[in-house]
Amino acid sequence: MTAPNIGDGFRPVADQSHADPIQSRGPLLIAPGSVTNGEFGLFEINVSPGDSTPSAHYHTTFSESFYILEGRIDLRLGDSIHTAGPGDFAYVPRSGVHGFTNATTEPARMLILFAPGIAREDYFAELIELYSRPEPPTTAEIDAVARRHDQVNLRPEDNGILQQGNSQD
Repeated sequence: MTAPNIGDGFRPVADQSHADPIQSRGPLLIAPGSVTNGEFGLFEINVSPGDSTPSAHYHTTFSESFYILEGRIDLRLGDSIHTAGPGDFAYVPRSGVHGFTNATTEPARMLILFAPGIAREDYFAELIELYSRPEPPTTAEIDAVARRHDQVNLRPEDNGILQQGNSQD
């Protein structure tokens, strides 16, 4: 058996790019699954005041974790809201309902870890493309992109699921 070359795991900042590398938009792809042999994905995301996820949502094939670097983020974890600040961490298992909002007037920054390292960068690239059009995307278009990438967005009409909170398989 040949030992892996662990030097191949080094990824200098110059090799990291945003989901939209041309306009430097979207999350910073620190270590997408293509770099980690699919074991995990690590992204950094800036959350402007008032920004949030499209809605509460869940994923069935991967877990998601959040580590707050700067600012304050309201994290929805199941049916609870936690205000998280620098150094706070949250883990969301597969099928756990979650979402986040920056309800402050200051920007926030956090790391998002996906495990396993699916091609989550494709989801963000598609969303950026959708929002780059002259007309705003419809809820149906946003949800279609999400579904293609194992994200089930919950809407008010999904009240039973939202009440259920963080159901797990």
